[in-house]
Amino acid sequence: MKRVDFENGTITKNILGTAIPMLAAQILSLLYNIVDRIYIARIPETGTKALGAVGLCFPVIVIIMAFCNLFGSGGAPLFAISRGKGDDREARLIMDTSFTMLCGSALVLMTTGLLAAKPLLILFGASQEAIGYALPYMLIYLLGTLPSMIATGMNPFINAQGYAVAGMCSVTVGAVLNILLDPVFIFVLHMGVCGAAIATVISQIFSALFVIAFLHKKAELKVRLLKKKELSGCIGYCKNIISLGTAGFIMQLTNSLVTICCNNVLSVTGGDVYISVMTIISSVRQMVETPIYALTEGSSPIISYNYGAHRSGHVRRAIFTMSVMILLYTAVMWSVIIFFPKQLMSIFSSDHMLLEDAIPALKQYFSAFIFMDFQYMGQTVFKSLNKKKQAVFFSILRKVVIVVPLTYILPYLLKMGTDGVFLAEPVSNVIGGSLCFLTMIFTVFPELKRMETEGK
Repeated sequence: MKRVDFENGTITKNILGTAIPMLAAQILSLLYNIVDRIYIARIPETGTKALGAVGLCFPVIVIIMAFCNLFGSGGAPLFAISRGKGDDREARLIMDTSFTMLCGSALVLMTTGLLAAKPLLILFGASQEAIGYALPYMLIYLLGTLPSMIATGMNPFINAQGYAVAGMCSVTVGAVLNILLDPVFIFVLHMGVCGAAIATVISQIFSALFVIAFLHKKAELKVRLLKKKELSGCIGYCKNIISLGTAGFIMQLTNSLVTICCNNVLSVTGGDVYISVMTIISSVRQMVETPIYALTEGSSPIISYNYGAHRSGHVRRAIFTMSVMILLYTAVMWSVIIFFPKQLMSIFSSDHMLLEDAIPALKQYFSAFIFMDFQYMGQTVFKSLNKKKQAVFFSILRKVVIVVPLTYILPYLLKMGTDGVFLAEPVSNVIGGSLCFLTMIFTVFPELKRMETEGK
């Protein structure tokens, strides 16, 4: 398959060459995840309850994705930097180390999740009625942990080698299969939420097989599990991968923490119906954020590669191009959310009573979403340039330090009820996003200027 050549071509062309296939892949991945919820919401008589119950499983799904970020997004920038330096041997070892850690953690997570599924759901705020829907879905979903983590965690290494179209195809395989299998298992075979989970696991298996086949046979640098005698020599790579991946890991993990806190508060202040509302809002957010994620992840290998090659001007142009694209896209989507909320939310539910509660909550939640762009930009640059401390700090700041306390302070201390839960997000976006972006401007750009001066 054709590669994007990071060594030649304009920055904009390279970013688009990587980001457009990744955007297509992420949109398909979005369908992969959201189609379940759309179909589940339309199960006769029990759709709304089942949707809220499946929403209670999101924290576990997010935790699994957090470990994908830890090893995949942690290893891929280091891999790209090594390639930029021309050190293919080190790049290959970094990829193999990430793959080995990814597979090991998947088995641990699956075993732990299967043993602790019911207590976890109760902790997340599930009522006795909701557990009847959520527990079967979670147990089946957990069986697909290994293929899910391979498909998601190793995809960045395909993109980091310039095979953006192949990266897109790996997601396409699973997404299309999931879309086709969902209605069959849910409605034709009358398996309900269990059918949705089975369709997802089958789809993940096929995506993982594609990723492994490509990285093992067709990619320029091929992947394999580390041999026993190689483990001790790769400890340094393990530490670097985990250190850099910690930012994405914490960001995902804190997303899970926030979801748990929101569901707990909403179950008290609004009941099960508001957990369904939050499930829909989370689905809309995932839909809106998908292109932003594609643009940042498409830009990341170009930033990392040029940083490794000491091309500071190229790094600056890549950051600027990424930022402009993200801001333009978000301005359009923010307008859609504010002016056409009912049409947007109708994608996920046809329950008119549910939508009456969900529309004002959606507007509150997204009122300052454009500030979230600044968080994405800053985090991407810090991760791409191996700035571990900054990346980790701002991941913790926005979610743990700001959102979680506000999720309790606004509803309870300030007596804002469910409104307080949805307003905690925009407040954190303004504070956390602004601080992250400004720190990136005042620390990274002076370094790039020094690099340019030293290179002359």
